[in-house]
Amino acid sequence: MPTYRRQTRVAAPIEEVWDFYSRISGLEALTPDFMNLRVERVTGPDGEPDPEILGAGSRIDLSMRPFGVGPRQSWTSVVTEREEGDGSAMFRDTMEGGPFPEWDHTHRFFADGDETLAVDHVAYRLPGGPVGDLVGPLGWAGFEPMFRYRHRRTRELLGGAPARTA
Repeated sequence: MPTYRRQTRVAAPIEEVWDFYSRISGLEALTPDFMNLRVERVTGPDGEPDPEILGAGSRIDLSMRPFGVGPRQSWTSVVTEREEGDGSAMFRDTMEGGPFPEWDHTHRFFADGDETLAVDHVAYRLPGGPVGDLVGPLGWAGFEPMFRYRHRRTRELLGGAPARTA
């Protein structure tokens, strides 16, 4: 399965970055306007509506209409794993329904003094069956603008001046 990876250094402590990414407001703040995101419903692991923290088992039902073209695309993201350790944290979300046959997104955070290294890793399959599989390795070209925006916006919101990106 093809993968996409992007990392950035944020001039903020891991606790602040982790808290930001643990809330639906973080997702909303980091999604570019051109995606036309609409969060339809958020439920916690026990089915409670609008949980403060997106824990393992949380479900996010959303829709998007990229660039305002075509019908809205529904997407259900499920947080399947969430861990915090000494100087690191991670969560993984998978797509249960949406435009991709497979989507597994791991968010990792590593403390580095007063800064945080944020790493996104996505394993995915493009739609289109065999044709999608053939062009799958080129998917990064579509992901790059969105993730570049997300990482730049993280630095702007949490770390003041822009930091380095890799």
